[in-house]
Amino acid sequence: MSAIAIQLPDERATEALGARLARALHGHAGGVVYLNGTLGAGKTTLVRGWLRALGVTGSIRSPTYTLIEPYLIDGRDWLHLDLYRLKSPDELDGLGLDDHSPTRCWWLVEWPECGVGHLPPPSLIIDLRAEDGARLAVIDTLALGEAVETALQNPAAT
Repeated sequence: MSAIAIQLPDERATEALGARLARALHGHAGGVVYLNGTLGAGKTTLVRGWLRALGVTGSIRSPTYTLIEPYLIDGRDWLHLDLYRLKSPDELDGLGLDDHSPTRCWWLVEWPECGVGHLPPPSLIIDLRAEDGARLAVIDTLALGEAVETALQNPAAT
C-alpha cells in the first residue's frame, strides 16, 4: 500500500483531483472508493470532478437523503453513495447494492465508516482533511497502486 498526499488549495483543485483519478481508472472494470473526511471536507466536490471528467453533464449533488445516486456512463454503472444518515449499517441490505457488483461497477462512497461490515473492501481510500486554510488529500492507492500513482505524480500522464 502506498499513500500520496496532495495539497488542494481550493474547490477547483479538488475537482481537478477527481478528474485525474477518473482518467487514471477509466480502464478498470470497477472498484470501491472510500471517501473519508468531515462535513465540508470536499468529498462531493471530488466526486463531482470525477463524474464530470467521465461526461456527466447534469446536476451532481451528494445523495445525502437518497443514499445512492446512480449514473450510467459509457454502458457502465457508477454509484455515488452517501451513508452519513444511516442509523445502522444493516440499512444497506435493502438498497439493492447486490445488483451492482464492484467487479463491474464503481462505487464512490462518502462516509464508509457508517457501512462497516456491509461494504466491500476498498480499492482506493481518499482522506480529505482541512489544513492551514486549504485541504489535503491523502490517497491510499491499495490495489490500484500503479495506475493511480502515475496519474497523481504526473498529471500530464492522464
